[in-house]
Amino acid sequence: MTATDLAERLRSRLDQAGAAGRTLAFWWRDDDAVAPTPALDRLLALAERHSVPLSLAVIPANAERSLADRLEPTGDVLVLQHGWAHKNHAPADRKSAELGDDRPLEAVLDELSRGHQRMSRMFGSRFLPVLVPPWNRISDSVAAKRVETGLPGLSCFKRLGTADRRLDTHIDPIAWRSGRTFAGWSTLADALDAEIDRRADDPTPIGILTHHLVHDEATWAFMETLLDVAAGHPAARWPHPVEAFGFVHT
Repeated sequence: MTATDLAERLRSRLDQAGAAGRTLAFWWRDDDAVAPTPALDRLLALAERHSVPLSLAVIPANAERSLADRLEPTGDVLVLQHGWAHKNHAPADRKSAELGDDRPLEAVLDELSRGHQRMSRMFGSRFLPVLVPPWNRISDSVAAKRVETGLPGLSCFKRLGTADRRLDTHIDPIAWRSGRTFAGWSTLADALDAEIDRRADDPTPIGILTHHLVHDEATWAFMETLLDVAAGHPAARWPHPVEAFGFVHT
């Protein structure tokens, strides 16, 4: 399969949705930002060129003031809180996690509170109080207490279904277990098909998850192809993150 094949397949699915009087919602989250880089410039330009909102998950402990300055002139780019330091605290025999049950709950919540304060000071109104767990893993106890740290929103990966101020991602173009390279056109076309099928009875936006710092050229090409079709199709919409997460403009 090629980029053209994926584009035709996605366009056909959107055409079918439109013919049935339906629309499909999409949203875009990109993880691990801490500073301006050429890759970030490319990401921001891509979002601007296609006029779609972008949610940038920033690591609070490592974020540089220069990142806030770089985002200043951008339009629909909001900042989410990517844990605290993206540091693994899980034992060697378990999957990486920063927000698991491997430390006292109070210590985890204290870091999240400090992160919230730093993000608020650095990014101001651009900061949406949404917690994005590093490695998309979070214990039930931390998830339940996150609101106490000022983070009512939550975003992980592959959790289908609506919930109060929770919005997850579902399509990741990177094959993390195979050299962190592009997952492949056929794999991603099938993944998009599966997510569209699931939306027959569920209005949850389809979340696209990217990591601009590790994109190869094929991954960038996938995002260009996806946005070429879905950003301007009448049966596709890209709700603003404030709307999508259930927050109200103040």
